Amino acid sequence: MPTLTTEPLALLRLLQLVSPTLPVGAFNFSQGLEQAIELQWIRDEAGASAWIAGCAQHGMATLDLPMLARLHRAFLQGDETTARRLSAELVASRETAELRAEERHLGQSLAKVLSSLGFADAAPWIRDAGCSFAAMFALAATRSGIDETLAAYGYLWTWTENQMLCAVKLIPLGQTAGQRLLESIRLQMPQIVASALAVHDEEIGAATPLMAMASAWHETQYTRLFRS
Repeated sequence: MPTLTTEPLALLRLLQLVSPTLPVGAFNFSQGLEQAIELQWIRDEAGASAWIAGCAQHGMATLDLPMLARLHRAFLQGDETTARRLSAELVASRETAELRAEERHLGQSLAKVLSSLGFADAAPWIRDAGCSFAAMFALAATRSGIDETLAAYGYLWTWTENQMLCAVKLIPLGQTAGQRLLESIRLQMPQIVASALAVHDEEIGAATPLMAMASAWHETQYTRLFRS
């Protein structure tokens, strides 16, 4: 198995994984944010910041990032069976059809990208219904020498940036306001990641009912820009 390092190539791989240009289609998804804005639960920069921070603290920190860490450990140990089980559990944890479809789309799309880059063990995941974005992110991280803490920061960053871009388009916000929003979450990231990596197995799970409700209602929203 690969040895984890902080070599420049590992950092560059992480930058590639979190880049908005990564062709996985993340820009198509708002994770319920579009419906929340439609319902006027969110009306401005402050509201968007509170929403995104809340989802990060009660969803990313308690479900996505703990699962990412466990997937990272499974891939590092060469335990494909555990990795597949964890990934399927993460897909199943999504509360709505939209969110499950999004998870599979992002995961399978990243599997295709990784396979094209020479990650041979990503290819079997391309048509796997249990393929999650976190699983493929973890696979790429372990094969590239990125440790689980840096992987968690990268994963949280790319999710936050995508949510910020959705808010900029939908509220709408100016680009500078979007960067202020991103900065406010950035300052909270050390605490969010530390909390996530300390979560015990029996504590894993999201507590974001408003996001789940918004996602469910978004499935029948009359006009929309995003697929979720």
